[in-house]
Amino acid sequence: MHDEKGPLRRALFAVPGDLRVRAAQRRDARALHELAAATFALACPPSTTASSISTFIAGNLSEECFRAHLADPTRLILVVDDQPAGRLAGYTMTVFEAPSDPDVVAALTRHPTAELSKFYLRAEHHGSGISLALMVATIEAVAVRDCAGLWLGVNQQNARANRFYDKHGFDVVGTKRFLVGERWEDDFVRSPCRAPCSSRR
Repeated sequence: MHDEKGPLRRALFAVPGDLRVRAAQRRDARALHELAAATFALACPPSTTASSISTFIAGNLSEECFRAHLADPTRLILVVDDQPAGRLAGYTMTVFEAPSDPDVVAALTRHPTAELSKFYLRAEHHGSGISLALMVATIEAVAVRDCAGLWLGVNQQNARANRFYDKHGFDVVGTKRFLVGERWEDDFVRSPCRAPCSSRR
């Protein structure tokens, strides 16, 4: 389980209203599952079937999966509390391990690198500024771990996400495939190529 002893873990990043960014704790596993189940489909293209989405959520975004992630020292989950609503508004999960996908390995030039594995926000909070706070906090987490690079995979048809990553300097450096249920989806591999990982305030 991630503690909150380091400066990053203690920091609370300013976001609009009564919201804040913090490191997730073991008690958040159920809320993370609920949030993931509510937001995963937002990143899928229209051709992805409801059955494939449900299969992926059950196998990869269950409460048990998040309990395991929270106990894994190579993963850091940051969340945004929506205190008025009594639930989580969004989250990121960063994986501090070398990539194993050969397409990703071939696309990256900076090592050691971290993966921004998950970046999700409830639809009602899109455009609120919360995504920027989550991005800043995540990039600072990568800098604290002395990683030279950061990468992510994003569906090629997810126009909103691709515009957001373009805005924050994540260039398309390659492609890979991503399995959702029984269907393979096409992803862009994105990484900040023009400057080392640092927060872009």
